[in-house]
Amino acid sequence: MPVHVTDTDMAELIAQLPARVHDVYSPFVENAPDLPAFIEAGRVWTYRQFSDAVDGVAQDFVGLGIRPGDRVMVASENSVALGAMLFAAGKLEAWAIPVNPRLSARELDLIASHSGARRVLFNAALSKEAADHANRAEATLRAIGPFGGIGLGPLNETAQPEPVVGHSDGQVAALMYTSGTTGAPKGVMLSHRNLLVAARVSGILRGTVPGDRIYGVLPMSHIVGYSILLISTLMHGAALHVVAKADPAALAHSIANEGITTLYGVPATYQRLLEYKTVNGIPKLARGNLRLMGVAGAPLDLDLKARVEDEFGIPLLNGYGITECSPGLAGVRDGDPAADDTVGPFLPGIEHRIVSLDGKEVGLGEIGELHVRGANVMLGYYRAPDLTAAAIDRDGWFNTGDLGRVNQQGQFYIVGRTKEMIIRSGFNVYPAEIEGVMNAHRDVVQCAVVGRPVDGNEEVVAFVQLLAGAEVTVADLQAYVAEQLTSYKRPSEIVILDALPAASTGKILKNKLKEAAIARGTATTTRAASAV
Repeated sequence: MPVHVTDTDMAELIAQLPARVHDVYSPFVENAPDLPAFIEAGRVWTYRQFSDAVDGVAQDFVGLGIRPGDRVMVASENSVALGAMLFAAGKLEAWAIPVNPRLSARELDLIASHSGARRVLFNAALSKEAADHANRAEATLRAIGPFGGIGLGPLNETAQPEPVVGHSDGQVAALMYTSGTTGAPKGVMLSHRNLLVAARVSGILRGTVPGDRIYGVLPMSHIVGYSILLISTLMHGAALHVVAKADPAALAHSIANEGITTLYGVPATYQRLLEYKTVNGIPKLARGNLRLMGVAGAPLDLDLKARVEDEFGIPLLNGYGITECSPGLAGVRDGDPAADDTVGPFLPGIEHRIVSLDGKEVGLGEIGELHVRGANVMLGYYRAPDLTAAAIDRDGWFNTGDLGRVNQQGQFYIVGRTKEMIIRSGFNVYPAEIEGVMNAHRDVVQCAVVGRPVDGNEEVVAFVQLLAGAEVTVADLQAYVAEQLTSYKRPSEIVILDALPAASTGKILKNKLKEAAIARGTATTTRAASAV
């Protein structure tokens, strides 16, 4: 069962953490070397085997010219090889940069250039996308440690190593690139202590123990996959069931037959699982050994929550975090499930305040911007002191850019992003509220709402993905929304798409939808002007 952790326990917890991220699995290598650490494509990797693999990769990295303070970029789907390369970089005091091989050539090149990566590696044996990038980079295919088919990019002779800091709260372990809401990538510098604190608290609160099998579908190139799946799993002696790409059929099979005890996903993970069940006429999905389901990364509508909980008979625990906070900030506890859409109380060690846009703290229940402070908050944005100063004030308060409120019981509710809030005819409109209404429609798989500027105002545009075979029309959806939302919250336009653009985590790419909404509005204006 999960252990209760209080804020007063945090100093002792931090004092007991290892010095570096790659030290988390050492106790199990010493005391339980044959314990399963990974399951990948049917193969079990023990803690001893994985430790040996990390050592082999680190030895090869040295031979490839990687030095302390260098940045090492690895483009790979989830795999034991990716995990080993990330830990090996840390063993050499280098900075690990995991990136998704499904990024475009432009995006990958931008990250490599901005980070000044000493080496870029591509797990070409695992995916076509990585192999294509390796070919474009004229990478040499070779083995790194025990892992074959790794594309090795050329040595960056101009790369300058960063200083190495002895204490864990100052030494960067990972440089995680995030586009945020603007689409411009930022390199988030996360220290060893940042990641260790987040991983330790997550594992304790979720009750992770040896014998647990965690389903690892969220990409390690994103913070939840890296911190909560990879690091926290090995820190607590559990096994990570590594999955390269999301597949609802494979997920259903693994839950039913492969001993999965813990599943983390974004709302789309669960939407697609239920869609798979419906389309294939499956009466009920088997629960197997599943004891805990967590969700984060996007607003959770109550209809989806209810359907998932009815399907598996256990609570769907909502949580909240961001890359800059390693990521955990709040979460519904396993022993105290919530019936509504709260993301739970704040995690131990997290100081918080809710402030108005003019910087004044608001009262309980009032909506404001969330500022947080704690040992999990990033060191800053790499090579962007101006962005860092704008995000973290001189007292260490980090502005999340998220709007929310806290009730009298200490439960936090997310309302939306500051930059996503739509001001329509003088009224504040929060996309999450409209999305929740739309997602509750029986024929809607998922919905995303964005604002579109018009003369002196903003209007609401909703993009909708329907269940396969659904015959509902835009007019039907407009009528449905009209019954549940006041006039200024109703979408001016509803656009039905085959699929919403999403990152590999399943998180909807709202910046792309906003661009599409603006383009559609411009085209409409142009047609209207031509008709005059």
